[in-house]
Amino acid sequence: MLLQQIATSIVAAGEAEHEELAPLWAAPWVFGVSIFAILLVLMFITWSYSNVGNRHSATDEHADPHRQHPNKHDHGQGH
Repeated sequence: MLLQQIATSIVAAGEAEHEELAPLWAAPWVFGVSIFAILLVLMFITWSYSNVGNRHSATDEHADPHRQHPNKHDHGQGH
């Protein structure tokens, strides 16, 4: 049933007159350049956070036995 509908729509699209494209408010290359610029800005924002983990020295996590979901694999750090 679905294949018949797809085939019918393909045949109908082939027989239909070619419709005029919607007008663009800018040249097509403007869209590509603007999307690329937005992605570059997002990349630099992401890159600016790359050194956040190195601000402080790493410390071991305290194994708290009163936590609601205790770590079952604490390797003897708890009690």
